[in-house]
Amino acid sequence: MRGALRPGPVTGARGPPLSGCPSGSPCDQLAQPKGARPLPGALCTRAWRPNTGSYLDHLHLPNSHPFQLLEIVGREGVSLTTVLTTHHHWDHARGNTELARLLPGLVVLGADERICALTRRLAHGEELRFGAIHVRCLLTPGHTLGHMSYFLWEDECLDPPAVFSGDALSVAGCGSRLETTAQQMYHSLVETLGTLPPETKVFCGHEHTLGNLEFAQKVEPWNNHVKAKLSWAKKRDEDDVPTVPSTLGEELLYNPFLRVAEEPVRKFTGKVAPAEVLEVLCRERASFERAAEPLQPQARALLALQWGLLSMPRPK
Repeated sequence: MRGALRPGPVTGARGPPLSGCPSGSPCDQLAQPKGARPLPGALCTRAWRPNTGSYLDHLHLPNSHPFQLLEIVGREGVSLTTVLTTHHHWDHARGNTELARLLPGLVVLGADERICALTRRLAHGEELRFGAIHVRCLLTPGHTLGHMSYFLWEDECLDPPAVFSGDALSVAGCGSRLETTAQQMYHSLVETLGTLPPETKVFCGHEHTLGNLEFAQKVEPWNNHVKAKLSWAKKRDEDDVPTVPSTLGEELLYNPFLRVAEEPVRKFTGKVAPAEVLEVLCRERASFERAAEPLQPQARALLALQWGLLSMPRPK
């Protein structure tokens, strides 16, 4: 979880007031510091330490590891009050149930009824307030039908806004299209996420940067932005340093799934209509991934389980 922790009530367009502060990642935990005052800080990258008067930088942990998360929350002296979930898949939401059991009253928000322990369903365009921080809920179907991304900014703060995009948008790529049409996915990527301010930091749910850029290079072999980003990402990988976040402005230069109107991308797909270009890109990317690293049967079954295509057997 990457969390900006701030005091103050949280209000939404619907439902009762909540209390907490926003954060980010595939299933984003919100925590409320006790007795903290709102101070300027990097949006969604800092957590307030009430006992020291300082910020904890880069607390980042998906809620699929609830006990590890709660250990960090306890160590830092904050209170976990709210979870923002991007979508229902097991690798993003499986920790909700255990967190709700351990923390009675925990608020779990998202846009899909299939999300574990969901307490309220969010609507597209709904805005939440966490002290000085605003959270705009953006419905981004494509990977799943009920996928929600979260766009955050802070009042009177010079730091750029951030979007927590789950599996809708990743560095140089996007999640597999599983439940929607190519037209719906195009609208989510290009018209919803692609029109956010170019300085927006993109925090995605998985780091597949190297593979994404290798596919982007296949699509646009003469794109110098792809070449430079791939070289940079390889160096980061060698140093075991994250490649997340990127910025939306950068994504528009090298992410083929946001560049469906560009002539080199159209030429690669042999299509002109943006949704058709995107559909071919998704198909070609899947073939590229299979060729690069064929999945064994056990891995395919695990992936299907994570995506909700299979269900866990119920005890008799």
